[in-house]
Amino acid sequence: MCDIITIGSATMDVFVESSEANIVSVCTKDKSSEFMSYPYGAKIEIEDFSSQVGGGGVNTAVNFANLGFNTSAIFKIGKDVYSEGITNFLKDKNIDLSNTIQDPNISTGFSIILVSFQGDRTVLAHRGANALIKKEDINFDAIKNAKFLYIAPMNGESTKILDDIATFAHENNVYVCFNAGSSSIKKGFKYLTSILEDANIVVMNKEEASLATQIQVRPDTRDVKYSEELIHPDIKEMCKKLRIREYQAIVITDGSRGAYAYDGKQFYYCPIFDGPVVSTLGAGDAFASTFCAALYRTDKNIGKSLMYASVNSAAAVSEFGATQGLLTFEQIEERLNSHPEYTFQTIDA
Repeated sequence: MCDIITIGSATMDVFVESSEANIVSVCTKDKSSEFMSYPYGAKIEIEDFSSQVGGGGVNTAVNFANLGFNTSAIFKIGKDVYSEGITNFLKDKNIDLSNTIQDPNISTGFSIILVSFQGDRTVLAHRGANALIKKEDINFDAIKNAKFLYIAPMNGESTKILDDIATFAHENNVYVCFNAGSSSIKKGFKYLTSILEDANIVVMNKEEASLATQIQVRPDTRDVKYSEELIHPDIKEMCKKLRIREYQAIVITDGSRGAYAYDGKQFYYCPIFDGPVVSTLGAGDAFASTFCAALYRTDKNIGKSLMYASVNSAAAVSEFGATQGLLTFEQIEERLNSHPEYTFQTIDA
């Protein structure tokens, strides 16, 4: 019996860093966007190159195990050199692989991560087996016997099973943590609602939350300075729309601005925990899974769980690779104790 089962993607990630990458900003009246660019038709020199195991299902499983939970992972891979690398890596991390799905007729997921000089990244992803998880692939007995089910972002045909999995877990009193991805969100709010209503914790980044709720975060104007408020009123509205059951905690991450949460009574704001940024890949996985684990450890203390998640996310981005810098609970607490000024704030709903 496992404490936590994660379900999501497993990939072999190749990191490529080049100083010739350009960051191009494009602004309009309503929004701003940034793009990574390279000279067209040129031969680009790279300064750094490495291969790492990744994917939301893998990253979060490794984090839960590192935090002391007996963890199993549900993901789908092929039978190739990449699958061998993934399974060998997870065995070393003491992840139970009895629920892994392997199909020799399809390829294992593979990604190329282009890292900028700022530490941010653009991902070129081949979904492979990750997009082809079927209902008959899932060991529902394993889910039934777990304490937690963590649903990482899924894509392709795999999104079709999310509703059945979330409903099954909820009906069997398994705590459900749902980190919604863009593939699920793009199916529409009606589709998403069927999964949201079975989730105890819902985590999205600001862009995903905006897409899901169709609420745009308005920029400052000459007359109204939204940025001077602790939590933007549009983010508050997103939280309220996403929270469709009284037992839910909604979390929205906002990159370098920190993270917000809502439990129906209060809004919470937690700034980022400062530290060096080498690569932001895996930051969201580290944050969401640590928040879920910390909520259990702290007896549902949302504010403190946001702090734990921020510290571990900061550690994750301080090293090259999504799971390389992850901390234990004891290490997280040491860092918090050494920074007593770091805390969260609340606003009544």
